[in-house]
Amino acid sequence: MSRMPVMFVGHGSPMNAIESNPFTEQWQKIGAEIPRPEAILSISAHWFTRGTRVSDAEQPRMVYDMYGFPAELYRVRYDAPGSLTLAAQVQKALGNRVQADATWGLDHGTWSVLRWMFPAADIPVVQLSVDANASMRDYFEMGKRLAPLREQGILIFGSGNVVHHLARVAWDMRGGFPWADEFDAYIKTNILARHAENVIDYHRAGASASLAFPTPDHFAPLLYALGASNAGDTVRVFNDQRVLGSLSMTGYLFETQTAATGEQEEI
Repeated sequence: MSRMPVMFVGHGSPMNAIESNPFTEQWQKIGAEIPRPEAILSISAHWFTRGTRVSDAEQPRMVYDMYGFPAELYRVRYDAPGSLTLAAQVQKALGNRVQADATWGLDHGTWSVLRWMFPAADIPVVQLSVDANASMRDYFEMGKRLAPLREQGILIFGSGNVVHHLARVAWDMRGGFPWADEFDAYIKTNILARHAENVIDYHRAGASASLAFPTPDHFAPLLYALGASNAGDTVRVFNDQRVLGSLSMTGYLFETQTAATGEQEEI
C-alpha cells in the first residue's frame, strides 16, 4: 500500500459547498489525482473543543454549523460512513488526551470540501477536534503521532484557513489586505523551505501575525498536517489566493513522489 498524502485545505465560505468556482474545481482535480483513501481523518476548524475528541459514530450526522445562508446549503447531504476502526487507531496514536465522541458528526469544514473531492461519499470519514487548550506545538506533535496512519491508506485532511479574520472581512474586496498577503506569503515560504519552527512560532512573521486570526481554530489544522508530513514529501501549493480582504484560500498537499526507479524523491 502506497503512503497517502497529507492535505490542508483553505475551505473559505460555506457557499463553496454549492458553488462551482476555481477553488472547488481545484478540490475536484486533487480528489481525482491522489490515490483513493481507505478512510479520511479530517481535522476541522469547526470542531473546537476543550480537550481532543474523535468522532466514533458508525454513521456521522450532518452538522450545519453556519447561519444565514440560502436554504439550498442546508439541503446538502454528504452521508459518508464513519469508521470505528480508524477512531480506535487515532485514540491509540494520541493516547489519553483523546476522547471518543459520537455526538458531533461531519461539519461544513469537512463536507463542503469532500463533496467535491470524493462526491460519492463512500469513503469512511472520522473527524478529530481541535483542542482549544493545546498549543501550536501540541498540534504539530499530534500530527507527527498520526503520521503512521498514512502507511495504512488514511488521508490526513486538515480544513481551516491560514488567514481567517471575519471581523475584518471586506465583502466587496476580491483580493486580500496587504497584511493578509504578507502573512500568507510568510507561511508559504516557510512551508516550502521546510522551516516548521517558523510556522509553529508564527509570530515571527511580525505585525501581520497579530491580524491573521483572532483565535487559533482555523490555523491549527495546518499544524496537524505539517506535523504529519515528512522530509521526503513534495509540497504542492494550490488555491493560493486571498479573498474578501481577510480570508486565505491557500492549501497544501504533501505527497511522496516516486521516480521511475521506484525510489522516493527528496525535496
